[in-house]
Amino acid sequence: MFRRLHEAARPVLRFRLDGEPVEGREGDSVAAALLALGRDACRETAVSGAARGGYCMMGVCFDCLVVIDGTGNRQACLVPLREGMLVETQHGRREPGR
Repeated sequence: MFRRLHEAARPVLRFRLDGEPVEGREGDSVAAALLALGRDACRETAVSGAARGGYCMMGVCFDCLVVIDGTGNRQACLVPLREGMLVETQHGRREPGR
């Protein structure tokens, strides 16, 4: 559903998604990079385990929560992608201390 525009040939940034090496582009938010990779879900809800992904892409809906560099409940749409970032799917609610 999502694909990059031809004019979006910006420098490549390498990061890890759920332990796998992947690539995004300079200027992407984490959510945009995940969508460009074909990942439409980035978390599972705490009650039902339903998959959720970026919806509003402007920090209002909180459906794009991920774990970034070990810190949970990060809004992927508001965090700029950077080289070497560790991104994980968030399973349920954030645990205290994480």
